Amino acid sequence: MIGIKGTNRATTQRHMRLMVPVLGLFSCVAGAQTAIRPATMPKIGEVSPRYVSYNIEAVEVTGGHFWKPYGSEVDARLAGAAQQRPNPEQAPGIDPSLLQYRAPIDLRSERLRKLAAALAPAYIRVSGTWRNSTFFQNDSEPPMKIPPRGFNSVMTRTQWKDVVDFANLTGAEIVASVATSTGTRDSDGVWTSEQAKSFFDYTKSIGGHIAATEFMNEPTFAVMGGAPRNYDATAFAKDVKIFSDFLRRESPGTIFLGPGSIGEGVPMVPGFSVGPAMLKTEDLLKATGPVFDGFSYHFYETVSRRCIAALGPKAGLAPQDALKREWLDRNTIVEDFYAKLRDAYLPGKLIWLTETGEGACGGDKFAAQFVDSFRYLDQLGTLARKGVQTVMYNTLASSDYGLLDEDTLEPRPNYWAALLWSSTMGVRVLDSGLPSVENLQVFAQCSKETRGGVTLVVLNMDATAEHTFTLPVSGKLYSLSAHDLFGKSVLLNGVKLRVNADGSVPPIKGRPIKAGELLISPMTINFVTLSGAKNASCM
Repeated sequence: MIGIKGTNRATTQRHMRLMVPVLGLFSCVAGAQTAIRPATMPKIGEVSPRYVSYNIEAVEVTGGHFWKPYGSEVDARLAGAAQQRPNPEQAPGIDPSLLQYRAPIDLRSERLRKLAAALAPAYIRVSGTWRNSTFFQNDSEPPMKIPPRGFNSVMTRTQWKDVVDFANLTGAEIVASVATSTGTRDSDGVWTSEQAKSFFDYTKSIGGHIAATEFMNEPTFAVMGGAPRNYDATAFAKDVKIFSDFLRRESPGTIFLGPGSIGEGVPMVPGFSVGPAMLKTEDLLKATGPVFDGFSYHFYETVSRRCIAALGPKAGLAPQDALKREWLDRNTIVEDFYAKLRDAYLPGKLIWLTETGEGACGGDKFAAQFVDSFRYLDQLGTLARKGVQTVMYNTLASSDYGLLDEDTLEPRPNYWAALLWSSTMGVRVLDSGLPSVENLQVFAQCSKETRGGVTLVVLNMDATAEHTFTLPVSGKLYSLSAHDLFGKSVLLNGVKLRVNADGSVPPIKGRPIKAGELLISPMTINFVTLSGAKNASCM
């Protein structure tokens, strides 16, 4: 929690003592008192109003095999049904033992719609590896039981209409990609636009709009994503040229994002090489030329233990290491890597992060716990400084990295983090002017609702040390903490956050604070709104 000097902090300190043996890695030296000068913080950039966004994987829309929960067994009835399917809906190159069948997500759920609407405005990206091999059944016939040859799953009109309706009702705009598997190709292996045209035409016919699209999900792993064997940068460029020409005719208002790469800048599994099967983004951009309207990439700190257990007990990210800077800084290292490629091959184009989360393959267990909210907000803050336009979290409500529990639709800690960011942070990014301190991050942006106002995000990732700031004006604070760092409950100013029974989000109220000394307690996430800052850049 965060408080004015003199506030009783015995409860917080008791919780911190319990956390220290678990973490064992944070500095114990308190920071010096630091003056905050919000009026003079200069503007350094601007992000999209839809900066905080999310993914709903295509496999969630169609139903199919997605990442199996940790420690669970597949329900016998569903397992039996899946085994009877001649062609289970799973992405090529993925071990089916890691997956579990899920019924289609209920996008008509009023609870889900209310929780998503609270994050508006946002982008909703419907894509993922499974989308590359999904056939769009553009007719009113019963759903196909077996996908056409060259596809692994089927999306019906009804399912896609539910996506369009969901976006319209929740203040979201759709980001998509199209099918690119062997079923979309002619006898020479060249991609054809038949499926894409059917998909775009139907979307328009029901009043929908695709705001932005990638061609293929993660072309750096094209063959794993369903592309023909021996697919290379030259083949990608040919396909992209066909798709670009199609898109300009079919939907000229849609932003063409690309290439949508992943896996570069840092190894997703330290010390492990993916080998020559991976295509390099630089080769893809050299081959395509400057065809994209914006540069897109994906990022995960690592691959979850679900997918790398075979590499040994030390592979992946251990919970006690989750807040080490060597892991958190992978986010900026990867952005720097892709930003340099953007500058070289798409100069002047904006950069979008269209898929991200704690760990690929559904995330680790702690992706659903309070500890990961520090990583998530550290990512939002650092990428906003760098001018990344939007950060699309994977996923809204599936697997361990979901913002919501997929069974109960209860918000997880990262949902509350996303909600507070989208509720208090405007689009103009400011330089806080504060020096970097280990285990402490301070981000600043113009406040969302108040002209001249400034909002600070203060992350104290130290297990024992407080930090003291001096504020020149009064304001409000929203302090997130937890009794258990590796738990799923979150406190706002000491009170547990809950949604109403119907999924509606109650008003999120800050605690008034006066000008003067402000104490930032250990292991807390703090939003500080200063409506009277009178920052000229925020007028």
